[in-house]
Amino acid sequence: MHAVTRVTGRASAIRRSNIDTDQIIPAVWMKRVERTGYADGLFQNWRKDPAFVLNRPERAQTTILVAGPNFGCGSSRQHAVWALRDWGIRAVISTQIADIHRTNLPNEGLVPVVASPETVEVLMDAVDADPDAEISIDVEGRTLTCTAAGLVDVPFSLDDAAHYNLVHGYDPIDLTLMLEDVIAAHERGRDPWLPVGRAASA
Repeated sequence: MHAVTRVTGRASAIRRSNIDTDQIIPAVWMKRVERTGYADGLFQNWRKDPAFVLNRPERAQTTILVAGPNFGCGSSRQHAVWALRDWGIRAVISTQIADIHRTNLPNEGLVPVVASPETVEVLMDAVDADPDAEISIDVEGRTLTCTAAGLVDVPFSLDDAAHYNLVHGYDPIDLTLMLEDVIAAHERGRDPWLPVGRAASA
């Protein structure tokens, strides 16, 4: 995974609360085992409405979503993150992002930004008024700026583990491989009657 220290782009606001993972990508997409190709499934049912925000031509360059509270609640499907990523979304801003979804987002290099209700409201107003309004998210400094909303270096919440992994470009596999020698040593020290792992037999 590539390091993510800053995300800057145009945004779209979805003024709905409790957007669950089944709304982000319907369960029918769970039949696929690939990790890519999910853009068409993103908000599939809502996109049947021509007026849905992401259907509008002026929103085609959206890379940041500003959403209502409890975004990503429901089942823990990683497909929801893959759909956001494949569409081109690089960050989600909300007053609350559901725990599992908030953990899953950084695993694919997406930034979960938890901001105050006041910040989210003025961001929504600004991006609704101007599709070209840009938001700049300083991941390393954990601040965001949107001049159209009158916001400069406003702090946001990002847990330390997600922050560390994003700015260094680490995913869970990378973190595991860093401990390869420790894991191998553990396997070599196991009692011989226990199942033999690959590291021990190598």
